[in-house]
Amino acid sequence: MSDQAPYSIMMIRPAAFGFNAQTASSNAFQQTIHNRADVIHQRAVTEFNRMVDLLEAHDIDVHVFDDSSDVIKPDALFPNNWISFHADGKIVLYPMLAENRRLERRVDIINILREKFTVHEIIDLTDEERNNSFLEGTGSLVLDYVNHVAYASRSLRTDENLAVQLCKRLGYRLVMFDAVDKTGQAIYHTNVVMCVGEKFAVVCLDAIHSESDQEILLSSLAETGHKVVAISYDQLGAFAGNMIEVKSRGGETFVLLSERAFHSLLPGQVDAISRFSEMIPIPIDTIETYGGGSVRCMVAGIFNPKI
Repeated sequence: MSDQAPYSIMMIRPAAFGFNAQTASSNAFQQTIHNRADVIHQRAVTEFNRMVDLLEAHDIDVHVFDDSSDVIKPDALFPNNWISFHADGKIVLYPMLAENRRLERRVDIINILREKFTVHEIIDLTDEERNNSFLEGTGSLVLDYVNHVAYASRSLRTDENLAVQLCKRLGYRLVMFDAVDKTGQAIYHTNVVMCVGEKFAVVCLDAIHSESDQEILLSSLAETGHKVVAISYDQLGAFAGNMIEVKSRGGETFVLLSERAFHSLLPGQVDAISRFSEMIPIPIDTIETYGGGSVRCMVAGIFNPKI
């Protein structure tokens, strides 16, 4: 039986954080505000280190790795796109759209984690990059680990056929839908649109224009007993959909989200989520502005059993 909230998480401290031109065309959240690259990087490292300190202060088991500095990888601090961990001992490696993001995948990290966690099988989908088929980890797939449901919104980075194949191999039921931003462009990652905790789910229904898609999504969440907290387009833009529930070593649950996301929520929404888990708002303005991702993207939940 898997938990929905991981007891351990992996994070990557950036070596060269910055605006990634290769991902900008499919990620409308990235902003090009002109600032010196070294200043942006240093601010991001400070935010990252503060986040790790905050998590450790709440007794959350964080496995931090330093990004290698041999090649520049501006998005290395978003590891949830290249790897996912599973309670049955599986690890999945994912095909990614941006060529410079493919360099983020690291065998040395997997080998270090193998010494601490059980790994029975590695499902490697990365060859699909040759076919221009992409599926970017738990950015593309929002997983309900307990009920074995995968939620995915179609985009350049989320190939439906690949999602179907992987769900078969993992034994998950796939709920696929279309989600678009205010301009009608497909939203680049599903984990910006929604998140699934143990007992609650946050979803931007405004982004899902098809009524039948909405119905299928909501009935699936009702079936699994999740309390749905609906967020608006503006809240989605503040990364309110990009949160993750984790457990401390003692089994206490926390919802991690950015300060920007937290401040966008209405009191009723905060109350609805706080009934289930204590919320930890994390200040990562620089990372959100230039990286176009938020707290959920920075965390890869480790579900594999500890050795």
